[in-house]
Amino acid sequence: MNFLANIDIKPLPHSISYNDKIMLVGSCFTEHIGNNLHDLKFNVLQNPNGILFEPASVCKSFVSYINHKQYKAEELTKFNELWQSWDHHSRFSNPDKEKALNGINESQTAAHEFIKEAEWLIITLGSSFVYRLKKSNSFVANCHKAPAQWFEKYLIPIDEQIQLLDNTIHQLFYNNPKLKIIFTISPVRHLRDGVVDNNRSKARLIETVHHLVNKFDRLFYFPAYELVIDVLRDYRFYDIDLAHPNYAATQFVMEKFSTFAFDETTMELMKEIRQLVTARNHKAFHPGSNQHQQFLKQHFQKTQALAGAYPKLDFRAELEYFKI
Repeated sequence: MNFLANIDIKPLPHSISYNDKIMLVGSCFTEHIGNNLHDLKFNVLQNPNGILFEPASVCKSFVSYINHKQYKAEELTKFNELWQSWDHHSRFSNPDKEKALNGINESQTAAHEFIKEAEWLIITLGSSFVYRLKKSNSFVANCHKAPAQWFEKYLIPIDEQIQLLDNTIHQLFYNNPKLKIIFTISPVRHLRDGVVDNNRSKARLIETVHHLVNKFDRLFYFPAYELVIDVLRDYRFYDIDLAHPNYAATQFVMEKFSTFAFDETTMELMKEIRQLVTARNHKAFHPGSNQHQQFLKQHFQKTQALAGAYPKLDFRAELEYFKI
């Protein structure tokens, strides 16, 4: 008897390797994938604008990276004692205007250089809802807890999403002909929109993405949303807010992503690296004991061997930790 619905996930025709550069952009679920890949020593750059939820902001960010947009002081807004950008997450906000601007433009430059050479782009869309700032009649990526009356909420139609993303994808491919794109839909439930509107929002994203994947041969879809909503299908796989998938759910999704994205050789290397990362996070009760010193020595030797075999991977943190 089967207690879980099966999803047939076909592996990528060209698997991701440790030689590839991977940019990840999108919702907070993007960072679950990105942090995992970063911990396993993949060359990643994630969310240069911070977390983005909807297609309009995602597309605007990509165009800004391609064009190496540098923000100007007059494009920042001061609210609640912080200088902020409507195009960026609040992690870029700062009481010092110059520091806020420098942080944004440094990230823009890093994204511009990275996306020219990236092999893979992973886009996770979370919502079809976007907010328009009435004063400028422009969409914002983040409202920064400004008064609700400043904004107008808008549910982006499917044809408008397709047009936005289609135009942006053409620019991305022109800028970097070797780029390949993986789309996912975030399984995070936007309950502040209400259950009905959350489902309308997700449905529009799903229809948009599948239209594009069927059009371009370098676009692929990974069913993160379906794995949580239709396979796990239980509130025990969500945090207490009933909106965000918990650790068990995200690990389940990452296991499926690994078989989707990586070949056996890469997964074997990932397994070795994961063991070292886990060992580095080990908290010793008796750090001066012979047993712990032996533990450090063994893992230092393993790390040295991997660092020698894979010189492009950064093991400095592990070598420093295991060094006696």
